[in-house]
Amino acid sequence: MTKRRSRGDGGLHWDDKRQRWIATASLGFDPSGKRIVKRASGKTKTAAKEKLKEVLRDYEDGLAIAPTGYTVKDAVTDWLAYGLNGRDAGTVTTNTILCNTHVVPALGARKLRDLSADDVDKWLADKAKVLSTRSLEAIRSCLNRAVKRAMARDKVKRNVVELCSVPTGRPGRPSKSLTLAQAEGVLDAAADSPLYAYIVVSLLTGGRTEEVRPLRWDHVDLDGDPKAIPEIPPHIAVWRSVRSTGDTKTRKSRRTLALPGRAIDALRIQWERQGWQRLAAGTNWKENGLVFTSAVGTALDSANVRREFRRVLARVDGITAEEWTPRELRQTFVSILSDGGMPIEEISRLVGHSSTAVTEEVYRKQIRPVIQSGATAMDGIFGAGPKRQSRS
Repeated sequence: MTKRRSRGDGGLHWDDKRQRWIATASLGFDPSGKRIVKRASGKTKTAAKEKLKEVLRDYEDGLAIAPTGYTVKDAVTDWLAYGLNGRDAGTVTTNTILCNTHVVPALGARKLRDLSADDVDKWLADKAKVLSTRSLEAIRSCLNRAVKRAMARDKVKRNVVELCSVPTGRPGRPSKSLTLAQAEGVLDAAADSPLYAYIVVSLLTGGRTEEVRPLRWDHVDLDGDPKAIPEIPPHIAVWRSVRSTGDTKTRKSRRTLALPGRAIDALRIQWERQGWQRLAAGTNWKENGLVFTSAVGTALDSANVRREFRRVLARVDGITAEEWTPRELRQTFVSILSDGGMPIEEISRLVGHSSTAVTEEVYRKQIRPVIQSGATAMDGIFGAGPKRQSRS
C-alpha cells in the first residue's frame, strides 16, 4: 500500500472553491522553523505543474516571486509614482504624458514576466512611423527605467528593454532662425506687446527661455559704472533658470552679459509698465522681484510666453506664427552674429556653452558654414592676383 504523503510535502489537488488545480511543493523550513511551501494554480493539471516549475525556478535563482498578474502598466505606474522623486515638476509631467500616451496603451496589459524583446522591438518599430528618433529615445527610456525599477524589486528576472535599440524615426522639426529683416519686423511688431522687453532681451542677448523668464531686477543693471576701471557697462547677470535647483544648465552657462542700447531702453519701458501693473493689481499683486511677470506679478510659464510670442509673429508678413517658438530667438541671435563674422569662440561664450564643439553641434545650421578669415588674410598679404581670361 502506497504511503500517504504528509501535509505540506507537496502534491496536486483540485480546489472546489477556486475551481482550479493547485500544485504545491515543500522546500524545507525557514530559520524560524516554519515550513516553506510554494504553490501554483491552473485550469488543468499540466498548467498548474508548469507554473509550479517556474515558481521553483525563480526561487532557486534567489528571486522573490512577483504576483503573476503584475503588468507593464503596474511597473510604469509604480515608476511614475516613486521613481521620479526630486525631479522637476515639468519632468514628471512630461514623462507621465509619454507613458500614458505611448507606453501604457500599447504594452500596459502585457504581463511583465511575459514581456519579450520582440514585443519591445515591434512596439518601437510601430512608433517609428509617427514619432521622431528623439521621441523614440524618450519613450524607450521611460519603459526601460520602469522595468529596471521592477527588476530591482524582484518583480521580473531581467530587463528585456535593454536588449532593444532605438530605430530611426521620422525627421524632427528642423531648427531655424529669423533673417535680419524678419528679426527687425518682429521687434517692431512687439512694441505694444506685454512681451516686448522679453523678446528684445532674448533676441539681443541670446538668453535661453529658461534663463530669461526667471530674470530678477536685482540681476539687472541699466546704468553700469562708467567711472570704474575698467568701465562696467549696463548688463544682466544670467545666474538663474527655471530648473528645479534654480541653477543654470551648466557651470559655464552662468554669465554676465552687457546690454545693447535697444535692450536697455526696452527694460526701462518694462520697469515703467510693471509699475502701472502693480498699481492696477493692488492687493492682488504678488511681488517676486521678477522682470517678466503676469499682470499680477506671478512668474510666466512657457505656455504664456509661446502664446503671446506667436501673437506677435502673426503681425509680421511672411512668417507663419505656428511654426515658431521663443527658443528660436536664441538661434536667430547666433545666426546673425555668425553672419556678421563673429568668431565661434566668442559666440560660444555669449550663449553659455561649455565649448565651441557644443555650439557647432547645436547650432550647425545657424553657424556660417564657410570660414573666410584665412582667405581674407591671404588676399591682404598676397593680393587677389591677376584675373584669368575666360576661354571663348
